[in-house]
Amino acid sequence: MQEERCEECGSKVVPGLVCDCPPDRTAEKARRRATSERHEWRTFAPDTILVSQTKYAHIPGACDHVSEEYVKAPEWGWIPNPSPGLWGRVGRSHPVTATEGNTQRVADRRCSSCEARLSVT
Repeated sequence: MQEERCEECGSKVVPGLVCDCPPDRTAEKARRRATSERHEWRTFAPDTILVSQTKYAHIPGACDHVSEEYVKAPEWGWIPNPSPGLWGRVGRSHPVTATEGNTQRVADRRCSSCEARLSVT
């Protein structure tokens, strides 16, 4: 059985769940407007680790397929003021649990777009 992937963000689509794309399909439009600059968010500090329902960790404004308006509990959890280096340790061998928002959310991988953007800056 071949796993289904979202055409917009490339995330694995789990039956009964959704990917990280905004419901209005703005991910594609945002990707077209993408630049190497990070977008400043108002609700979350730039070092906050966002935890999606698909177990991906994101950084506010670092990727173009996650918009601030969609990052709300219960769909999302987050880790404000993470310990130094926590972002770099997120992985299958070091999953992280949200401390605010939906505190049942766990991330065991980093968003590749966030990683790429953060490695440029």
